[in-house]
Amino acid sequence: MSKKNLILISVFLFLAAALFSGCTMKKSGPISRTGFYFDTVISIAIYDSEDETILDGCMKMASHYDQLFSAQKEGSDIWNVNHAKGKPVTVDSDTADLLQKALYYARLSGGRFDPTLGGVSSLWNFNGQTPGPVPAASDISAALTHVGYQNIGLSGNTVTLKDPDTQIDLGAIAKGYIADQMKSYLQKQGVKSAIINLGGNVLLVGSKPDHESFTVGIQKPFADNSTYITTVSASDLSIVSSGTYERYFEQDGKKYHHILDPSTGYPVENHLLGVTILSKRSVDGDGLSTTCFVLGLDEGMKLIESLPDTEAVFITDDDQLHYSSGFPQ
Repeated sequence: MSKKNLILISVFLFLAAALFSGCTMKKSGPISRTGFYFDTVISIAIYDSEDETILDGCMKMASHYDQLFSAQKEGSDIWNVNHAKGKPVTVDSDTADLLQKALYYARLSGGRFDPTLGGVSSLWNFNGQTPGPVPAASDISAALTHVGYQNIGLSGNTVTLKDPDTQIDLGAIAKGYIADQMKSYLQKQGVKSAIINLGGNVLLVGSKPDHESFTVGIQKPFADNSTYITTVSASDLSIVSSGTYERYFEQDGKKYHHILDPSTGYPVENHLLGVTILSKRSVDGDGLSTTCFVLGLDEGMKLIESLPDTEAVFITDDDQLHYSSGFPQ
């Protein structure tokens, strides 16, 4: 099992343990389901229902969105756009909505968050048993010439790439969007207490059955999977983290992580180890965690302080925590 999967499972178990410590309403515990989608482990736990068909619905949604948003699955909306050689492609309304959100964060960050980084990110191998090596500098330079969110033309449900060699990759924001859709589905099914965990993107539905807040652990970078640098007590919120410790490899004594700088094509270097975002919607937490990481501590914190109902904690490489003004402590 990969390091990433172990982290996800430890987060899920931490949440479950925190719930049971204060819960007396359901002695049998939650109903839950685990699957592998979006190249990661996902877990759904429902605490106030025993209807397994609701979990079936969540897994069907995961499969549906995986088929829409994956850049690697042949026939997906994103695969079709990337292989259309600049011709217009009609996509699902969810794909159009997600692209619109990705373009919003691209503009908000001045291009530091860029959904057209697919050609560059495909050169880097951060997955599998033997990640690496560092791509050739010439390959990165060539791929960078096709990066630029302005290359995406979006009109209604029609997507056109102005540069036919541009490659879209929505991996930095898709899980947040999907989590929000799952939460809406669960609420329509009458669920008021649940935890959605998509690859470490945690979205809370309501609170514990006893109306107490959930306790969510934030991973300590490069520490044991069950070691948390801090915890957050929250209800009905999204908690999304991005960090250098999630996917990386070492070459010649240097760590290379998966959060790439659109201006260089190489991993971001700014003394940050991680950023965790608290927000109402997980798509915002997903987009902001990457955006703020690339922006760095000062610019990222300034952005967070300008946004309503959004808080963050930044972890610097000296293991210090830097909280936004309204972060719950």
